[in-house]
Amino acid sequence: MSLAASPLVVATLSFGLAAAVTMVLVPIVRSLGLRFELIDQPDPRKQHNAPMVRLGGIAMVAGFGLSLSVIWLLGGFGLLAPARDQLIWSTLAGSLCFFLIGLADDLFDLSPWPRLAGQFAVACVIWSQGVRIGAIDLPWVNASGSAIVLSDSLSLLATVIWLVGITNAINWLDGLDGLAAGVAGIAAVGLISVSFSLHQVAAGFLAAALAGCCLGFLRHNFNPARIFMGDGGSYFLGFTLAAVSIVGPAKGLTTVSLLLPLLILSLPLADMSAVIMGRLREGRSPFHPDRRHLHHRLLRAGFSHRRTVLLIYVFTQWLAALALVVANAEMRFLWLALATAILVATVVISRRQLQMERALTQTSPAPAASVTSCSDRRG
Repeated sequence: MSLAASPLVVATLSFGLAAAVTMVLVPIVRSLGLRFELIDQPDPRKQHNAPMVRLGGIAMVAGFGLSLSVIWLLGGFGLLAPARDQLIWSTLAGSLCFFLIGLADDLFDLSPWPRLAGQFAVACVIWSQGVRIGAIDLPWVNASGSAIVLSDSLSLLATVIWLVGITNAINWLDGLDGLAAGVAGIAAVGLISVSFSLHQVAAGFLAAALAGCCLGFLRHNFNPARIFMGDGGSYFLGFTLAAVSIVGPAKGLTTVSLLLPLLILSLPLADMSAVIMGRLREGRSPFHPDRRHLHHRLLRAGFSHRRTVLLIYVFTQWLAALALVVANAEMRFLWLALATAILVATVVISRRQLQMERALTQTSPAPAASVTSCSDRRG
């Protein structure tokens, strides 16, 4: 049996290769970053108290690209139609371009507007290569059940907003150790399940490689982090998730049901929307740095760094399970029940632990405040 005969084997191999390559390369990237002093220095506005390398995205992109390249060399893409094969390489090229935009910011501290202009330009090129929202499937609006076909101009607008919006949502989520990589990894696993349920194996391969590089990076990025992914890494994760959601949960090459990726990625999208609206309401720029993100609110509520990250993890996995129900995946209600049980248990235990910690604080002298590692230096 050839490798191309089993999509599940291809996806598993893609996941394993991406995880292994990323895990091995991260310490090398960190050593090189320290040697050449490509580091993010602590200052009063930042929460890490030691110099940190912010180039972890290099290892993630390498793991992602090498995994897909090995799969291709072994014939794993042989079961794909040529058009679907092309979508994989277009997505890979786009993720590399978005990574380079973020890497330039990591190295040269660019202002938001050149970065945003670069993102829009790359998204337009990717749209021209077939990664596009050509139609929107809204069965509760269109009684005929057929998709609403978009004109080229509307398709371009929807695709660019989607790609750029998801990218920046993940970028803004990268505020605590392991948060962006963990949420992106969970979302990628959800997209794997949804894509295979809808027989979209091309997206399944991409999502598997993305989930693998997230897992490999978390080995070094979970609190306390030894390296940050930087804007290069978060841009790469955000764009790839957005592109996979277009390539994958679809009935055809240019038709996408936005409900599934919206469900899986609704947490970072809602957080970004709330932050932007709050800043605009105060007459400030959408890029004005502040501490109104969800993870900042949870920290102010008294949750620890790790507990805050864990709460966001479990809510993301519940949303991914809900997407499986919408997609009519096998054993969907079992997965939703398990995800709900995990979510409820985590919330209940976290609240009890927080109440116990507050009670102890009230009856004992307050310890010296400690500074936790955090990569938040953006909006």
